[in-house]
Amino acid sequence: MFAIIQAAGWPIWFIIIASVIALAIIGERWWSLREAVVMPRDLLARVLQDYRQNGAPPQMLSRLASGSPLGRIFAAGLRNAKAPTPIIKEAIEEAGRTTAIDLERFLTSLGTIATISPLLGLFGTVIGMIEIFGAQTPTGTNPLVLAHGISIALYNTAYGLVVAVPAMIFYRHYRAKVDVMLVDMEMQAIKLVEILHGERQ
Repeated sequence: MFAIIQAAGWPIWFIIIASVIALAIIGERWWSLREAVVMPRDLLARVLQDYRQNGAPPQMLSRLASGSPLGRIFAAGLRNAKAPTPIIKEAIEEAGRTTAIDLERFLTSLGTIATISPLLGLFGTVIGMIEIFGAQTPTGTNPLVLAHGISIALYNTAYGLVVAVPAMIFYRHYRAKVDVMLVDMEMQAIKLVEILHGERQ
C-alpha cells in the first residue's frame, strides 16, 4: 500500500484525506439514519395513549423531544395541543425544518467530496504530466522521471474515481432516504393534529 502511495506522489494525500472523511460521514449517517432511531415504530400510538391518560406534562414532552427526531416533532405539536389547528401546524412545521437540517447533516460534505474527488485526481494527473515533460532533457529522456510521472498521472486519476463513485452512491442513497423519512414524519404529524382536534379517530 505504501509503495502505491509513493508511486502516486504527494497529490494522492488529498484524495486519501477525502476518502477518510467520506468513510466517516457514510458510517455516521448509516448509524444516525436508522429507522428505529429516527422514527421508532408505533411512536404515534404510544404518544396518543400517554396524552389521553396523562395529558402533556413537561417531563413527558422533554423525554419525547430527546428520544427521536419524530418525537421532537410530536412534542412541538403537543405543547400547543390546546391551540387552534393552524398554530399546531406552524409549530410542527418549525420543528420539522429543524429536524430536516439534522437529518441532512454532513450530506452536503459527502456530495462535495463526490464532486471534487475526480478533480483532485485530475490535479494529480496534471502534476504527473508536468513530471513527464520534466523528463525531457537536452541529452534525452530520463526513464525514471518519465515512469514516475506516468504513475502519478494514472494512480491519481484512478483513485479519484474510486473515491468519487461510492461517495456519490451513498450521497444519493442518503438524500433519498431522508426525503422519504421527512414525508413519512409529515404524514404522521398531520395525523396527530387531526386526532388531537377530533378530526380523525
